[in-house]
Amino acid sequence: MIISITPSHVIEYLYCPRYTYFEYVLCIPQYEEKYYKVLKGREIHNKKLEENKEYLRKRIGVKNKYLDVYLTSNHLRGKVDEVLELDDGTYASLDYKFAEYNDILYNTYKIQTFCYAFLIESNFNVTVKKGFIVFTRSSNKLIEITIEEKDKQKIIESINGIEKIVINNYYPNATKYKKKCATCTYSNICEK
Repeated sequence: MIISITPSHVIEYLYCPRYTYFEYVLCIPQYEEKYYKVLKGREIHNKKLEENKEYLRKRIGVKNKYLDVYLTSNHLRGKVDEVLELDDGTYASLDYKFAEYNDILYNTYKIQTFCYAFLIESNFNVTVKKGFIVFTRSSNKLIEITIEEKDKQKIIESINGIEKIVINNYYPNATKYKKKCATCTYSNICEK
């Protein structure tokens, strides 16, 4: 059995493996659609894809670009805002975030960028060494993320962990970081 995993699944799994169990084994939805930032972020995302951001691309050294690209591999799928072919022959992702940049690059952004690197390499048969994020609420601040082989390996290990939970109906241990439980949408049904 092959399951189709998104970067959001990987992020949730790494946050706490029980997300995967509750949402994809027991089929209890999170209802994240109700959150303002999710809805607003999608609106901004769609707007940014329509705007011309050539000045950012020139700064990065872009030779060619592919906009709003849906990519799949054997187990992972996702839509990348932009796949960039760089002047040095490597490729990178460019992702727009409806967020402010406060000198902190959250792990969720990195994980998503690592997933995109894995997908780009799988589909374009190229090397991906970096990805970019544009923070739209900080005057389109551009941040570069370096990607190493160990980062892409972490994505493969996460995919395997997700598959183990879903295919085997395996109830995993909760996160060891109990502070995360306070904001978890499943905290009222989870045995901590």
